[in-house]
Amino acid sequence: MPDARHAKAGPLQRYGVAPGGNSVSGLSSGAFMTVQLQLAHSASFIGAGVIAGGPFRSVESFRGASLLAEDAYILNAEFICMAPLTPETGPDASRLAALARATAAEGRIDPLHNLKDHRVYVFTGWEDKVVHASVVRATRDFYRELGVPEAAIRFVDDQPAGHSILTDNPEDLPITANRPPYINFGGYMQSHRILDHIYGDESVHGPLNPASATLSSQLVRFDQTEFFADYEARASMGPLGFIYVPASVTPDNPARGVHIVLHGCKQGYSYVDFVNGRADLANRVTYGSRYVTSTGYNRWADANNLIVLYPQIEARDDTAVQNPAGCWDWWGYSSLDRDAPDYYSKDAIQIRAVHAMLARISGADQPALGRVTA
Repeated sequence: MPDARHAKAGPLQRYGVAPGGNSVSGLSSGAFMTVQLQLAHSASFIGAGVIAGGPFRSVESFRGASLLAEDAYILNAEFICMAPLTPETGPDASRLAALARATAAEGRIDPLHNLKDHRVYVFTGWEDKVVHASVVRATRDFYRELGVPEAAIRFVDDQPAGHSILTDNPEDLPITANRPPYINFGGYMQSHRILDHIYGDESVHGPLNPASATLSSQLVRFDQTEFFADYEARASMGPLGFIYVPASVTPDNPARGVHIVLHGCKQGYSYVDFVNGRADLANRVTYGSRYVTSTGYNRWADANNLIVLYPQIEARDDTAVQNPAGCWDWWGYSSLDRDAPDYYSKDAIQIRAVHAMLARISGADQPALGRVTA
């Protein structure tokens, strides 16, 4: 049987997309990346969904953790941004909001005044043992600090959920579980609640329909390597991405927008575990496509004329990149500069790649990424 990671796929296509309707959501590392992508290109989005993720540049909370920034950020990620000893030792929302303002002033991310029109969903489960609730509360406070209206923030912390996205499928893991595939049964589709919140202003987006019982179209694979070709050694992105386009989207009926879904660690379609630095291909996980197919985004999108984009991260553990869990880069592993890792700006490898995908779908292609020495 051919290895799906190397199966051929066509290029990402252009589609009709109405302006002012794009959004992004993610879980865990995908949630940290959601915040980064949203701030880097806030002019391109109207909202975000953050499930178990921390604030912008939160790994820079304590630069003094190590002489090398690269090492300091890793320590921050593990001991401040995921499991701080006390809430007081976790990310400081006010300080990180000031850092975001400084980053915007430098022109490295879009102007922050765009956020005043965004709608944001933030979730933490009280049984989450991976990213503690105090970290996610700091994310809520971070958005408040940057002027997102209180009415536009939906903060949910009343569920006994482990580290996971919740579904209405009883065959998924119990709600309190904290293990792969990090898809737990909560009695409802969390993706639907995220999208309902982001697109729930009928005066702007029109009425919402309940999710479709069946899909009108098929999930499509595409070759995502063109979007990071010159950075392949460091991008830690897989060869294939996925996109769902409802049959209702036509040249005469453009999509409401594009929603980008960012999976968490160990959730990419091609994920394999690493043993002593080598991919354990003989024991490949069997759940690699479930974040794309079973988390409910496609059924909501089908009923509401929304395109869903699923970029994919690939686990890597070599001399260039140490990312054995297949996480999105929220601490700097993809950066060439060890003294000042760039994982959060418009120029960050993964952010540039994903935003270029969005531009392609919308018919506004960006210039190709410049060549670097990996």
